[in-house]
Amino acid sequence: MTCERVMPKKEDGMFSGAIVAIVTPFKNGKVDEKALGDLIEWHISSGTNAIVPCGTTGESATLEYEEHYRVIEVVIKAVNKRVPVIAGTGANSTDETIVITRKAKKLGADAALLVAPYYNKPTQEGLYRHYKAVAEAVKMPIVLYNVPGRTAVNILPSTVARLAEIRNIVAIKEATGDMRQVSEVIRLCGDRITVISGDDFTTFPLLALGGKGVISVTANIAPREVSDMCRLWREGKYEESRAFHYRLEPLNQAMFIETNPIPAKTALALMGKIREEFRLPLCEMSEANKEKLRKTIKDYGLI
Repeated sequence: MTCERVMPKKEDGMFSGAIVAIVTPFKNGKVDEKALGDLIEWHISSGTNAIVPCGTTGESATLEYEEHYRVIEVVIKAVNKRVPVIAGTGANSTDETIVITRKAKKLGADAALLVAPYYNKPTQEGLYRHYKAVAEAVKMPIVLYNVPGRTAVNILPSTVARLAEIRNIVAIKEATGDMRQVSEVIRLCGDRITVISGDDFTTFPLLALGGKGVISVTANIAPREVSDMCRLWREGKYEESRAFHYRLEPLNQAMFIETNPIPAKTALALMGKIREEFRLPLCEMSEANKEKLRKTIKDYGLI
């Protein structure tokens, strides 16, 4: 199935460029709102184009409901409409997803990022009905989030094409790492859905295929560089953009030497921006990996 019968959707600036999947700082077991606000100021001054609170990198899986809503609220207030806020609101229950997404809209989020329902492994028809139900229940821009490595389910290009027919489903964060799949999504949907990288190492090739940007982990520690890479591509300065891609690769790899967001939060702690604190079952890095991370960010000039 293709999207040929549907009029193209107008591309929205909130779904392009360098978008950070921001960490959730903790202090003594609680959300560190001061540190979160400081991170947002740093990102905006560094050229980050949009903020995603309560994504995977924001440890949404271990936030209580009220904490989840509070993080979204803190981010919206700190951003103060200077850049878009795309709130992570996905869950593995459709009803729960609708409740969280409605709350995010009420709080003032500009859009919602909905991870594919995890653990229950729905069929492609189930995925379609899930996203359709949320889109119909909450009239706000919705970004699909395809990350089979965490959810155990892949939103196939044909399903994305069906979902692109729904007016407020406007983008997809593609974290399969599969450029063939990305290419097929763009071939089927054209400009009816915006494709965003969900893996930092695929951002540059995805831009070359027609994607518009990245929801980035690496931007947590190098926001200016990720922003510059995307900006240079938009300006047609492809060689300069590619140079940033290769310069960022050691950081991209370092962000996944242990489970995300452990390396990102550890690096930010080494940089003096947040405390090195996690929610179980996530925990501190092994000393060997922490030394590798320290060397990488030191070589990059971050500490």
